[in-house]
Amino acid sequence: MNRLRNTAARQGLRLVKSRRRDPRALDFGRLTLERVSTGETVFTGAVDLDAVEEYLTGDVRNRETTASENDSAA
Repeated sequence: MNRLRNTAARQGLRLVKSRRRDPRALDFGRLTLERVSTGETVFTGAVDLDAVEEYLTGDVRNRETTASENDSAA
């Protein structure tokens, strides 16, 4: 987890884990990546660290472009 936090920090992001303690809550155990400068949520919904690692080590610019294209197509 610390390695992913450091990787996120190098990219100007912050890795945040949900503080919910109720396992029945929708956001229990969720991980979120936020942009440090604006607080904007960049990636959310991951319950496992593998998805976060894939996002951080993959081509982030391509993912953001694809996400915006999907939003405009809907």
